[in-house]
Amino acid sequence: MKRVILLLLVAASGAWAEMPDMAPLLGEDWYGVYFNGQKAGYAREAFEKRSDGQYNVEQDAHFQMSMAGVRQDMHINTRRLYDAEGKLASVESVIETPSEKSRFVGVVEGDIMKFSRFLGGEESVSELPRPAETLEDSVKHALWVLKSPVVGDGMNFSLFEPMYSKEVTGVSFVQAIEERILNGVPTPVYKIQSNIDVMGLSTVTYVTARGVVLEDHIADNMVLRLEPAEVAKQVDYSNDVIVSNAAILDAPLQDPRGRDSLSLKITAPLGEDHLFNDNRQNFSPAEGFFNFTSKRIDLKGFTAATLPVTDPAYAQWVEASAYVQSDNDAVKAKAAEIIDGETNAVKAAEKLCSWVYTNMKSTFSARLTNTLEVLNHLEGDCTEHSVLFVGLARAAGIPAQTVAGLIYVEASQPGFYFHQWSRVWVGEWIEVDPTFNQVGVDVTHIKLSEGDLLEQTKLLPLIGQIKVEVNGTE
Repeated sequence: MKRVILLLLVAASGAWAEMPDMAPLLGEDWYGVYFNGQKAGYAREAFEKRSDGQYNVEQDAHFQMSMAGVRQDMHINTRRLYDAEGKLASVESVIETPSEKSRFVGVVEGDIMKFSRFLGGEESVSELPRPAETLEDSVKHALWVLKSPVVGDGMNFSLFEPMYSKEVTGVSFVQAIEERILNGVPTPVYKIQSNIDVMGLSTVTYVTARGVVLEDHIADNMVLRLEPAEVAKQVDYSNDVIVSNAAILDAPLQDPRGRDSLSLKITAPLGEDHLFNDNRQNFSPAEGFFNFTSKRIDLKGFTAATLPVTDPAYAQWVEASAYVQSDNDAVKAKAAEIIDGETNAVKAAEKLCSWVYTNMKSTFSARLTNTLEVLNHLEGDCTEHSVLFVGLARAAGIPAQTVAGLIYVEASQPGFYFHQWSRVWVGEWIEVDPTFNQVGVDVTHIKLSEGDLLEQTKLLPLIGQIKVEVNGTE
């Protein structure tokens, strides 16, 4: 889940026929970063024209927060270079935590982008189509208001996102033009809404008529607010992103791991992308909330698939990906060692799950998770447990993917906390939670997302927005 929070600082974009005047927008601004009303960090945004006529756009964000009382620091720096005509020339994004540094670099050469990814101590290189992104895309809102749009006007945008290694697109439109008193002077302020459909992400940006971005509201739970530099950098680690975003119950849930069924009332802004109904769980809409039921799945008598699974219908979930390096020699060797020749897919999944549970040191972490890095360090929270298990499963020939949602935790404040686990195809899809050593997860798991990192971003609007009640029949 924490990997998804990294993506909240996504910007967006368009293209032009001739280079507009960028001079009014040059300089830097500082922003306080607030997550569900609590300060979690700060960001600096800078726009510079170089002596060679090229433009630099930089976003430098620092997060200082807690995860269940453990202090976490994260630094995300992204730099974009555009040529004198406003075309994207290069992009570099670096994500640093005290224990890890990840780097993504894209350089445009003709009609392609040479893209390098540094994760888990290894570099991978690929060639991608040249992104359509332009300089106007990076400063789209500030530049747009200088052209005096009216309510209802819209624009398309495009942005290459290094963490995805792909370009995302969307649309912005002027929702309203308000008047605010700034420094004692009535000032027109544009309210602009942007939507990135593939991410299920919506933002609202407030921009003055002179192109100054006052606030960015992202997914209804993160706000970037313009502040003096010394004010923006005042952060005290008071925001605990684990506890503050949980759905706390009034009383503990009885026998959470051993029970056969569960019935809940869930109040949340759930959309079609979040409502997973299968043989284990079911959502049914009611007036203003959702009824959720789940049951324990019995694997006894189940006919397991034989490894490796070669059915092309599941090929996508056996292949390696950017964050699941299942084709790495060390990952393949460890998977082979753990399953020790086992060809029964269920038994092999049980061995892998047990090994991850037994060998991982559980600790909260803000790192950008990937299979190889976790295998090298063998520590982390549910995100690390899940991505290591998925990588080992794929290396063993078992189709596997990550799952995210909520799970009941018997903490000092008992309730449903955001969590990540896995699912594997072993003749049919079953869910596996290596954090709790469960092959066939308990009924308190509420699945809200399944698939890769892009799918998990659709959970962003839910963070801190979910309430859960145990139905009276329980």
